[in-house]
Amino acid sequence: MKRTLVVGVDGSPESRAAADWAAREAVRRDMHVHVVHAWLWQPLAVPVVQDPDTEARRARQILEETETELVRRHPKLSLTAELIPDVPVPALLRAAKGAELLVLGSRGHGALTGFLLGSYGQQLIASAECPVVSVRARHGNPVARPDEGEVVVGQQGGVEDSAEVLRFAFEEAAARRAPLRAVRAWTLPLVYAYSLGSAWIADQFGGFEPFEKDALEQALEPWRLRHPEVEVITHVEQGSAGPVLLSAASDAQLLVVGRQVRESALGTRIGSVAHAALHHAACPVAVVPHH
Repeated sequence: MKRTLVVGVDGSPESRAAADWAAREAVRRDMHVHVVHAWLWQPLAVPVVQDPDTEARRARQILEETETELVRRHPKLSLTAELIPDVPVPALLRAAKGAELLVLGSRGHGALTGFLLGSYGQQLIASAECPVVSVRARHGNPVARPDEGEVVVGQQGGVEDSAEVLRFAFEEAAARRAPLRAVRAWTLPLVYAYSLGSAWIADQFGGFEPFEKDALEQALEPWRLRHPEVEVITHVEQGSAGPVLLSAASDAQLLVVGRQVRESALGTRIGSVAHAALHHAACPVAVVPHH
């Protein structure tokens, strides 16, 4: 049985870009695509004439048009489509349970929109058990970014902390036959910034940058061994993780970032690095949950 990739659609150019990206990903990785359109009749609280039968037909039409277009573009694609009578967040989370990947559309340099109205996009990315890919339509064109350039991955923490994120990134690079750029950003701890003596002690042990480079190499080592065919470029830079990663991914075909799975008093969160990538990266962004 093929692994499944779920893509949410709503008829917008952004969701068509997401569907096309999902189809190409499925063909490349021999996966099955399940297209989902979540639609539930909800009368508006404003005086606008609505016909539930007309809206239902429109919902079915969106799904049928997406299915027809994907089959036309990708004749060998394994595909199913489903109209789910529910609002987007719970519908897509249920559909993605057990899936390898959930793919969503996003619009412009700002909040995720389309069927992801308001905070829907952030809720989905923060709550999904599988990796979520956000795909942006480029200049109104429903075709996603061409499959060229590097796969870029942000690495943080130790070997275990980044294992799931690196696994996903190496698999993507291998499937695309693309170079993988592994990026680790670091900042000077405040205690060293205000103490020349402490900085001198750190230098006696090789300095901060060699330590960061070694930490990146240790995290990469098991995945290099599993994927010797992947060309790996390491990038260690002092600076805030978000800007460093976005700069490194300026010409990438895919940016991969992690999301630590944890509950807070404010509920689930995606983290500052993933937030920056989703809002400002031009290429598709994969957010990989990890513990």
